[in-house]
Amino acid sequence: MKSLLILGAGGFGRMVKETAQALGYEKVVFLDDAVKSDDVIGMCCDYVIRHEEYPVAVAAFGNNKTRLYWTDKLLEEGYEVPAIVHPSAIVSPSAVLEPGCFVMQRAVVNTHTKIERAVLVNSGAIVDHGSSVGAGAHIGLGSVVKSDCVIESGRKVEAGEVIFSTRRKIEGVDSRSLEDAIYAFGFGTQCSYVKPFGEGHINETYAVYMPGADGTDVPLYVLQRININVFKNPDQVMDNIFGVTEYLRNVIREEGGDLDRETLSYIKTKSGETYFEDADGQPWRCLHYVPNSVCYQMVERPEQFYQSALSFGHFLKQLGDYPAESLYETIPKFHDTAKRFRDFEDAQRKDVKNRARQCREEIDFVLSRKDDCDVLIKQLEEGKLPLRVTHNDTKLNNILFDKDTDEGLCIIDLDTIMPGLAANDFGDSIRFGASTAEEDEKDLDKVHFDIDLYDIYVKGYLEMAKDVLTPAEIESLPWGARLMTLECGMRFLADFLQGDVYFKTAYPEHNLVRARTQFRLVKEMEEQFDEMNAILKKYV
Repeated sequence: MKSLLILGAGGFGRMVKETAQALGYEKVVFLDDAVKSDDVIGMCCDYVIRHEEYPVAVAAFGNNKTRLYWTDKLLEEGYEVPAIVHPSAIVSPSAVLEPGCFVMQRAVVNTHTKIERAVLVNSGAIVDHGSSVGAGAHIGLGSVVKSDCVIESGRKVEAGEVIFSTRRKIEGVDSRSLEDAIYAFGFGTQCSYVKPFGEGHINETYAVYMPGADGTDVPLYVLQRININVFKNPDQVMDNIFGVTEYLRNVIREEGGDLDRETLSYIKTKSGETYFEDADGQPWRCLHYVPNSVCYQMVERPEQFYQSALSFGHFLKQLGDYPAESLYETIPKFHDTAKRFRDFEDAQRKDVKNRARQCREEIDFVLSRKDDCDVLIKQLEEGKLPLRVTHNDTKLNNILFDKDTDEGLCIIDLDTIMPGLAANDFGDSIRFGASTAEEDEKDLDKVHFDIDLYDIYVKGYLEMAKDVLTPAEIESLPWGARLMTLECGMRFLADFLQGDVYFKTAYPEHNLVRARTQFRLVKEMEEQFDEMNAILKKYV
């Protein structure tokens, strides 16, 4: 015979008895300190001696504190303490109901809610999706707990009351803007903590940690504040990103690849927007964290550079049929080296921070290479080079590598996805990866262009992209290396002259140091340009 022992024979206890009988309990009896009745078989303190006869029990007191106290006593004694759900109630299969909770007539408990032990969700109440109700709480008759709310342990929500989403303190959140962004993407009620993530120069980035299946906190999402000083139209940036990444998912699916790891996957806000704008007008976006991956800040082994060549070559090939003309030019003329030269001339002429006197030699280096800046732009204007979907920031540290195999896995940092030249993407990779030192190395004796690394990259890049590149594009690749390195140096130097308004800096001369490393590489590329072309022909 299916039996149930109920502690508490008052009005609520009688409701629970009727519910238990509707659920198929054939024998239902009470323990109560005050009520006398044929079905009251003792006082509450008799629960220990009644355990063997009645192994299943609940505590049905209307008072929150008393209900929680006796539920814990029953659990400590080893009773089976079920959740009691009235047959007319609606409870989502994904909801978590802990021992000794009650969901009464016509109550609704929606998706991914958590109802902790000894909670009473009374008749007609609604607990909407993503909410959590703490132990011993009471959700009153006909009340509504809206989505993503947290009801504290022991709280009583009065009959008919409507509870709106509340916020809790999240470790690592030190601004209202960051907190608003976390909640905008729907992580606020579950997020364990956030912390700064990555080493990018432009955007402010955080890893969002959530509870894992084994109880430990794991990074599941990456949250970024987009720098609107750089990206004036974040809506266009995000339209480009969503368009390209969703297209890539289809390509990867056709290739039989891993959709969760071979391209970035971005998330829309709860209101369906591609990004969230905070109270200060700052845009935030969110994407899935790619597990078991690693990012390298510089080439540590030649194989890494080869893998990066395969990755960026494959990226270009995958997007070979994507309509480049449909993309927004989010930073107009981003790799128009001739325009960059004119911008540099303007910056050094104005010299708004009186810094030109510190870098006269570097300024002259740039001014003497004016004619070089037009080489690729003229070929584009003459129709000799086609526009493609290009990344426009193809550094080694914009690739995620598989932590186990060390193979290139996923291209990241897609803010500058725009129409562009294949030579620019190729050249930026060489600029960054074929250097013997980091781009802010102060000792120029350590900075050299490594022709062997250039050879390795050409080999890998053409293995992937040769079939989609035109002969003119292939011939333009060495020029891409020279001009992207020169252009980057110009940008660093112009930013130094303007007071470091674009790139993040760690000290006053940081951008000048960066510019000097780029110019050292340009000079050595110029000296070895014939050999660079010969290497290219070897692999064609």
